[in-house]
Amino acid sequence: MAAVIYSLCTLFSLGIAVLLWRHCRKTHSRVLFWSALCFTGLTLNNLLLVIDKLVMADVDLSAFRQLTALLSLLLLLFGLIYEEE
Repeated sequence: MAAVIYSLCTLFSLGIAVLLWRHCRKTHSRVLFWSALCFTGLTLNNLLLVIDKLVMADVDLSAFRQLTALLSLLLLLFGLIYEEE
């Protein structure tokens, strides 16, 4: 059951990232750009979760997962604070 949930989280975050990138290319909105970067990082985070828990169960990737989540959210926070429209 955990494999299904981890995989669905990865697919949904990938879908959101793709939709954000497509709309960002059409509108050239800076907020969408930072949001797309954030969700791309969150997709990487979810992919690392799948690899950590399902593929390589004997290797601990939690530090890398936390680092990607932190960097993703910092990108979004930077974009929301410093971008002016």
